[in-house]
Amino acid sequence: MCDAKLKTVLSLFSPVASKLDALSSNGPATDANCVKLNTNENPFPLPKSVMQSAIAAIEHQYLYPEDDNLSLRAAASDAYGFSKDQVIAGNGSSELLGLIYRAFLAPGDRVAMLSPGFSFNRKLAMLQGAEFLEIASSEAHPLPIEKLLSGPAKDAKFILLANPNNPTGTFVPVAEIERLVEQADRLIVLDEAYVDFAPDHALRLVNRHPNLLILRTFSKSYAAAGVRVGFGFGHPEIIGRLRNIQNVFNMNVIGQAVGKSILAHRHAYEENHRHIKHERQRVTLALLQLGFSVTPSHANFLLARVPAGQEGSCWQAALKEQAILIASFPDVDLKNCIRVSIGTTEQMDKFLAAAKRVCMSFKKNCGVHKHEVDSH
Repeated sequence: MCDAKLKTVLSLFSPVASKLDALSSNGPATDANCVKLNTNENPFPLPKSVMQSAIAAIEHQYLYPEDDNLSLRAAASDAYGFSKDQVIAGNGSSELLGLIYRAFLAPGDRVAMLSPGFSFNRKLAMLQGAEFLEIASSEAHPLPIEKLLSGPAKDAKFILLANPNNPTGTFVPVAEIERLVEQADRLIVLDEAYVDFAPDHALRLVNRHPNLLILRTFSKSYAAAGVRVGFGFGHPEIIGRLRNIQNVFNMNVIGQAVGKSILAHRHAYEENHRHIKHERQRVTLALLQLGFSVTPSHANFLLARVPAGQEGSCWQAALKEQAILIASFPDVDLKNCIRVSIGTTEQMDKFLAAAKRVCMSFKKNCGVHKHEVDSH
């Protein structure tokens, strides 16, 4: 009887949800002893003033958070030079991405993303029953405007870009972004999650172009990934409609308090950002000496092509044995790459020491295999 009822309940899932497998709870736990360089977090503690705001917020845990994030949105509007109606605050920018997909896409619609890009967007499109188009970029054409606006992508409800891009770390000049926005007759969603490590940003374009929506997060450059604070900036008509479908009390009291405090103390992160940029350059040079090809990065991570004849997944596994966690990718164009977050000097020293050991191990194994081939 129970099996019959379960079968009946499962049959009632929507066509989209029925395609999803039940998510297992048996995923591997992160070893606290590992050096975690696989998710682009900022490894530094919050400044004392920001931490104090988080502690003070806990004292109000019995109260619901402020509805519609009014004071947090007001603080962001003051900090970035917008009206309050041009700002939406979210439980990380990932929540805001989900809102955009829900607001703009119906089953059968199309959405286009510059590729390679943030892979979670594929799932967000699938959940709306939408067709997900990945428009390839290249070193010669980092922003292929014609491809994004014509061909299969011409009917896309919106176009998603990240600048700097994840997972490459590449940066497109803001003038090029504006050319795309000017020529487009649809929404351009620009994710600037890593922009504090880059030479420029596009916030000044928001008041010029009603079809531009910019996302920001405090997860990367402001060391608040675990608190979940994100913002969207755009035309009041677009922002207001997104706020209207947002979940009630979507942020908690700690996130609201930390967000406001970060906005008031952004100067306290300047040394943090200088450190990331310095270590990014140091690790780039070290990886080049080990035989890697490194994509010039304007983010808090590096995308590196592993030495010839090897694959990124093999490097990921070998470094994990050395208690170093990095990212690799199943995509054909990225299978020979790894992505390494920039952490503290100590963390990066441990990574580089482990990378040297892995290099020596791979070379030794290749030598053994070559000897076996030669002896036959």
